[in-house]
Formats: sequence, structure tokens, C-alpha cells
Amino acid sequence: MLIQIILGTGLLLINITLAALAAFLLEALFQRGHRWLIAPPQRPKLLLLLIGVGIWVLAVITTGVWIWAVALFELGAFATLEEAVYFSLVAFSTLGLGDVLPPQEWRILAVMASVNGFLSFGLLTALLVEALRQVRVAQIEMRRKD
Repeated sequence: MLIQIILGTGLLLINITLAALAAFLLEALFQRGHRWLIAPPQRPKLLLLLIGVGIWVLAVITTGVWIWAVALFELGAFATLEEAVYFSLVAFSTLGLGDVLPPQEWRILAVMASVNGFLSFGLLTALLVEALRQVRVAQIEMRRKD
């Protein structure tokens, strides 16, 4: 049990660190493109921002799923990488279908993968909303100045 908790904590820390680094990089990109984003025409840029950040979030989530899948596969919890990816995706999304289960000696990791997914989706959703809010507020302020 202790080994699972240590491994799970390590995987959580890796994923949260990657999500934080991705958030900082995205913020830097926003700062570089801020003037362009708030300049007219604004609606198409808002749509582009939504699509871009959505793809960014999907990439970060996908990376997290793969980190868990490779770890579970390397630990021998699943016979194939496909099975490990499927399980990680189901756990990470907190869907919990139950059709593919890890062996009993690795089941605590399943819960930790779900916690990681829950945290990641929350953090990245907040990032998406904040990015849209900041750009939209700046766009509205720009219109008021005109």
C-alpha cells in the first residue's frame, strides 16, 4: 500500500507540475499576443482563443493520461499498453466504467489517477475561464476608450 501511495503521489506531482508549466507558458503567450487579441475585430479572436485554449487543455489532459498509462503498464498492472491507456482515460475522466480493472495490488493507484484527473480538469477549466475573462474584459475596456 505504501508503495502505491508513494508512486501515486509522484505521478500526481509530475502531472500537476506539467499542468502548472503549461499554464505559465500559456500565460506568456497571452501576454505576447494581448494587444492583438483586444484589437478589432474582437469576436473572431475570442473564438480563436477559445479553440486554442481548448486544444491546449486537451493536450495537457492527454499527456497526463499517457503518464499514468505508461506507469501502470511498466508496473505490470496491465498486459497491453492499449489496456493501460484505456484504463487511465476512464480513471482520469472519473468515468469509472469498471470493465477494465487493475490487479488488487495496484487499485489504490486507480483512485489516485481519478484524483489527478479531477484536479487537472478543475485547474485547466479555471485556466480556460480566466483566459477568456481577461481577454473579454480587455476587449470591453478597449471599446470604451474608443
